[in-house]
Amino acid sequence: MTWGRLQAVVVSGSVGEGLLLTALPLIAVSITKDPQQVALVKVVGQLPWLLFSLFAGVLIDRVRRTAVLGAAYAVLACAALALAVTDAVGALTLPLLLGVAFVVTSAQVLGDGTTGALLPEVVGPDRLAAANTRLILIDQGAVRFVVPPVAGFLVAWSAGASAWAACAAAVLALLLTRGLSSAAVTPSRGHPLRDIPEGLKYLVGTRLLLAITVAVGLGSFASSAWLAMFALYSEQELGLGPVGYGVLMTCVAVGWVAGSFAVDRVVVRLGYAWSMRVSQIGTVLLTALVAVLPPWPAAVGAVLLLQSAVIMLWNVCSQSSRQRFTPGRLLGRVLTSHRALAWGLTPLGALVGGLVGAGFGLRAVWVLGAAVQLVAAVVTWRYLSPAGFRAAEEDRRSAAEPA
Repeated sequence: MTWGRLQAVVVSGSVGEGLLLTALPLIAVSITKDPQQVALVKVVGQLPWLLFSLFAGVLIDRVRRTAVLGAAYAVLACAALALAVTDAVGALTLPLLLGVAFVVTSAQVLGDGTTGALLPEVVGPDRLAAANTRLILIDQGAVRFVVPPVAGFLVAWSAGASAWAACAAAVLALLLTRGLSSAAVTPSRGHPLRDIPEGLKYLVGTRLLLAITVAVGLGSFASSAWLAMFALYSEQELGLGPVGYGVLMTCVAVGWVAGSFAVDRVVVRLGYAWSMRVSQIGTVLLTALVAVLPPWPAAVGAVLLLQSAVIMLWNVCSQSSRQRFTPGRLLGRVLTSHRALAWGLTPLGALVGGLVGAGFGLRAVWVLGAAVQLVAAVVTWRYLSPAGFRAAEEDRRSAAEPA
């Protein structure tokens, strides 16, 4: 029952997040056409990954994890409600969007970190890859297959409509968390700030996990750069409106869904190391392809579909590796430390994407993304080898054996 309830919580929460994350850039474009101001919504919206992640990890390891998950969805509901009410009174402004974007991502930091820490309590180590595939599919695939076009239609009708729907989804997720159970946490007498370095030290001191974090950081920078400009790219380069933008984002979701059917078999056949290498090379080639494609929405949609499928493979291997090779008492801090280091580059990526888009054109942002992804591929090829994974597995087994 716990595994099924956890999936239901993720479905509801992801609908709320997806509605807001899709709507915010569209609302920003309706307020301003300045690429740098549009990118600012993405920059501010990604700051919590840098500013809040480490503190969130301590909270996840100190407080019963189901309570933290419920608090995350309560915050998400409040952010959606604020956006809806502000639209109703005709007071939507860019500063307000920046505030909502920051709060939504803060809730996402708590929710995603807690879900990742809860998963090993629900399934065994041999089922982590399959379970992560399911949760990523729900969060980024099946749910967002429906959410982006729905959000596009809602924003075209009224910005407040998407916010009211997001609020309802977040409240449902909050109610569903009441049926979840989690293990009691081990009390800590130390100051919360002193708990942060322990998880960070473990992450940085484990070569395999550090290499994954570096690669994810570079990839986050690259994807944040083009995502920050994607609403403008779809409008100015492809000639699409809000609904067309939503359909293109649905292509990303289709890729997640399609990739999920093959991930488990690919990982079993190739192993974690080669699966991650193949994913990185594919991401480089597909990102570069968008930069040279003619402005054909169907072609761009097809490339985005393939790109998200190979990224799905990477994400499953990346998340499963952190869960598998991290002690349970440190898992919340290691997961959030990883995101603070890796996803902390997303605000910078969005800012640079806005500067490059304004100075060199929107296609140049994709060239930038491909170049940064190439560096991530080199890191992956060098450090995430089959021998490295075998060594990490031996260390895990040795640590689990009684002295």
